[in-house]
Parts: sequence; C-alpha cells; structure tokens
Amino acid sequence: MKEDDIQVSLEKGRIEDVAEEVLRDPELLPKLLAGISSKNPRVKFGAAKTLRLMSEKNPKMLYSKVGFFANLIDSKNNILKWIAMDIIANLTAVDSHDEFNRLFKKFYGYLYEGSLITAGHVVDNSGKIALSKPDLQDKITDELLKVEKVPLPTSECRNILIGKAINAFNVYYNEVDDKDKVISFVKRQLNNPRKATKNKAEKFLRKFSAH
Repeated sequence: MKEDDIQVSLEKGRIEDVAEEVLRDPELLPKLLAGISSKNPRVKFGAAKTLRLMSEKNPKMLYSKVGFFANLIDSKNNILKWIAMDIIANLTAVDSHDEFNRLFKKFYGYLYEGSLITAGHVVDNSGKIALSKPDLQDKITDELLKVEKVPLPTSECRNILIGKAINAFNVYYNEVDDKDKVISFVKRQLNNPRKATKNKAEKFLRKFSAH
C-alpha cells in the first residue's frame, strides 16, 4: 500500500483495512503518522483512529513512537487529544522503559481541565493502566478518589465521572492495597442522585461484599 493508497483508504473510512496493512508492513507506519498532519479531516482523524486500533492489536509496534503520542495529547484539537490518551493507555501494556511513569502527572492533570470528556478518557483508561503498571496503582487510586471534587461544568457531569471511576475500580480492585478507601468512596455513591451511578455502586458492593 502506497502513501496515496493509505490516504484514499482513510478518506473512505477503511480504518481496519489500513490498520491491517500497516501491521503487516511496519515500513508504512511513518506514512500513517504523517496523516495526523493532513489538512483533510477524514485523513487526519482516520489516521488517528487507525493508530488507536493498532495500539489495541499490537502495542509493541507503536511503543517506540510514545513520544509522538505524548506530544499529541497537548493538541488543541480535542479529538486528537482524546485518541492520543487512549493510545498512550494501550501502550502501558508494553511499557518496558516506564515512559508512562514520566507522563503520569501530565496524563492525570487532564482530570482538572474542566471537560467531562477529557476527564472521562483519563478515568476510562485508568483500570487498564493500573493492571499494566502495578507500581502506579496507589497513585492511580488516589487520583480516582478525587473525582468527587474535580472541576466540571455541572454536578451531573461529576456524577457521570464518579460512575466511570467505579467502573475503573472494578477492573483492578482485587489488586488495590487500601480497599477500605475505595469501599468508602463507593458506599457514598449509594446516595448519588444519578441512578446509573447509584446502580454501579450497588453492583460493585455486591460483587466485592466479602471485602
């Protein structure tokens, strides 16, 4: 597949086809990364989504480019930022050089940007990161326990984020050191005015009631 072919495929939304082709031929990766700079939105966002899919299927192939994605989370384009956050989280599965440890403060700083979607990408990825990075679990837990107070436009936004935090704890709770803090956090949500969040709390407590 040539560079022009990649662009045409991305324009047509054939993300899976491009991902499979680049996974088969790593020499095409620079061409795909270059697509992020395209002025054509379909190519730009198609390239980003392709890279996210590749990071799920073969994170080792993208790991050497972690610096590229670390820069991308500073993008003024929110879609690129959110996708880069997902990719970085996927790369923690192969983080042999502790690159994420150096990005931790920056990554979790996005909890405080004031955007539910941005904060949601942090929280939604936290369970996965915690499993991949056991040495950071305590710090991740501490950040998730703060979601009741992160700045968001409305209390409803905060309640949605709290529900996401419960989901994240559900992923790695068995490995949490200070389980009492997490249980206390979840128990507080039994009175959460958002029904979906309250239901998540009830389900969590039923599942881990032995603790």
